[in-house]
Amino acid sequence: MSILFVLLTFLLIMSITYFLRREQPAAVVEQRVFPQPPAPSMMRESGFDVPKGYCFHPGHSWVLDEGRQNARIGLDTFGATLLGKITRVEVVGLNRWVRQGQKICTITCDGVSVDLLSPIEGVIISVNQDVLKDPSLILKDPYKAGWICVVKSPEINLNLNNLLQGALVGSWMQNSVRRLSTMTAKLGVAAAADGGLPVSGLLAQLEPGAQRAMIREFFLT
Repeated sequence: MSILFVLLTFLLIMSITYFLRREQPAAVVEQRVFPQPPAPSMMRESGFDVPKGYCFHPGHSWVLDEGRQNARIGLDTFGATLLGKITRVEVVGLNRWVRQGQKICTITCDGVSVDLLSPIEGVIISVNQDVLKDPSLILKDPYKAGWICVVKSPEINLNLNNLLQGALVGSWMQNSVRRLSTMTAKLGVAAAADGGLPVSGLLAQLEPGAQRAMIREFFLT
């Protein structure tokens, strides 16, 4: 009888604990709030307007070192124009550690999803809520209001050495346009508009096989 009493008591305690846990609110992950960055100074390199002080990953993401190991990240003008009308942005998550060259977010346009690679290594400490609400900011203002997230990067100086910067950026973008023209020549689609950038929303105009090939070529995913 005493054993039965002990078992019933144990089950009662477990039941109460279960329901108390269910009533507790889920932990809220708070992010640091960062103001909009100042408008960048632009320089002309190889026919392209390039923001001073920004570094670029070959997968067309950019990073701006803001000091104290804080680095703001976004999608560059070439990549944003190639995607065109962006309808959704999904960042991998606050407090997530990402490596340089690992997916940091997924961007969707007209039913096509593209993974963006992180230009640096570190932990995501802030996400641009304005961009989550209005993804079109990435195309309208890619280097200021259209930033995507901030990463705390302990090895930021080492990471930046692996990226494109300065005069190299313009020639790299020019080479991207040449590769784009080669890929689209057989499809009978105009690859670039005035100013050298891709035709806005070009990716969505292609059939699925060509889309996948273009994503691999320019976003490296």
